[in-house]
Amino acid sequence: MDSVETILSLASKIYDLVQNVQANKKRCGRVYERVRALGDLVSSIKQRSKGQTSVNVEKALQELSITLKSAQELIRKFTVSSWMKRILNSGSHEDEFNNVNERLNDAFQALSGALQVEQGNKLYQVFELASREKEDELDGKEDDTELKKLLDDYMKDQQKKMEQMLKDFEEVKINVEKVVEMLNKPSITDEVIRMIKPEEIKYEYPKKPFMTTQTSEVYRGEYHGFEVAIKRYTDPVNTSPREIRSVFNKEVETMRRFESPNILRMFGICVQNEEGPDPQFLIIMEYCEKGSLRQVLDSDKWKLSWNRKARMCLDAAKGLYRLHQTEKKSKVHGSISSSKFLVGEGFTVKLGGFELAKTETSLKKSTKDKEIRSVCYSSPETLNNINHVYSKQCEMYSFGIVLWEVATRQKPFQDCSSKDIYQKVCKDKFQEPLPDDCPPELGSLINACRAFDSFQRPSAGVMVDKLCSVVAQLEEQ
Repeated sequence: MDSVETILSLASKIYDLVQNVQANKKRCGRVYERVRALGDLVSSIKQRSKGQTSVNVEKALQELSITLKSAQELIRKFTVSSWMKRILNSGSHEDEFNNVNERLNDAFQALSGALQVEQGNKLYQVFELASREKEDELDGKEDDTELKKLLDDYMKDQQKKMEQMLKDFEEVKINVEKVVEMLNKPSITDEVIRMIKPEEIKYEYPKKPFMTTQTSEVYRGEYHGFEVAIKRYTDPVNTSPREIRSVFNKEVETMRRFESPNILRMFGICVQNEEGPDPQFLIIMEYCEKGSLRQVLDSDKWKLSWNRKARMCLDAAKGLYRLHQTEKKSKVHGSISSSKFLVGEGFTVKLGGFELAKTETSLKKSTKDKEIRSVCYSSPETLNNINHVYSKQCEMYSFGIVLWEVATRQKPFQDCSSKDIYQKVCKDKFQEPLPDDCPPELGSLINACRAFDSFQRPSAGVMVDKLCSVVAQLEEQ
């Protein structure tokens, strides 16, 4: 029952922190309200005798304690003297609060389901999705209004010290403008995934594709003020626009459930010359200026600190968590690799490679060269048995390889044959080493994902919680 004491202690510490927050008071208060509700549920477990708690309840309690540590780190940001600088350098607090609230909701679902207590119906109101999202939206608006005023006051204070701190002030000014712009501009998720009219798309001229595949060309362009990538199918199958629309419309509702800052945004499809003999089919998606994660790691253009690498790992984990957690039925990506993650402005990492898959399949001609998941990303269980059912645990192994790539900037099992990889992974239980200067907490997470025993691998949600803590620790150094 050590987990119960840990959780109740963390809840108490979070309460103390909330009393001293300087910004985002509404959001922090809402987090504590949900923590307190969970504390009531956990207190009922404390009354039980030793040995009366099931394995499922113990596991849920352990994961909740990890989530509460992440919540504690988030709220503590806004109590320390450097909270303003943290906001200016990050600007990602809204996404962080959303993530913590989602994890708290998951903890409630797991605990109430495992306990099957009468309190569940009463507590459900605290975590019910529609009311929770409405509360978070109202909290966010009030906090953002206050934050804008705080930022404006901070700006005026810096101007008074301009003579002594001119150089530093210019840097702060730029960061303030970026944050205020981010708070005011419409979110990319405000755009509805839909059929797009040809006249709504603007191409970058001259019209030259920045990427070409066997079946498509990808151009850079603009849609409703957003930079976009426009994928044009060069030799589509002989399918009517009506059939394509039908497939697309069925897939749209599924895609809307995956909306996240760390999943590549799809805007929709466009059909040019629809009534003509040669219609052109386009898929419009978010443009990521730095290309794939693999391209960033291969380039000498960018130096990546351990702080930056940890943040990129956290972004990638958030994208995978959204995919794994959204669907009632188990949803996996199926081909995780460093090439499936894209890197946008500010080194934000986004998961791609699965959006509108059915729509794309209906446009592509089948080829003999079907995409096969690289052996170096295959888990021990899939290497041992080709008929092994692919699962989230298998995918977490692949994800661990991607995190190793971020840490080392190397390619996994380079110059090894498939036979070599099988011997190393399945027989020798070998893990490629991490750099000597890799932060221990980050290294242990990467190794946990690559564990030989699938039971030992953490879930995507646990990875998000633990990586949040790693990032917070590195920021303080």
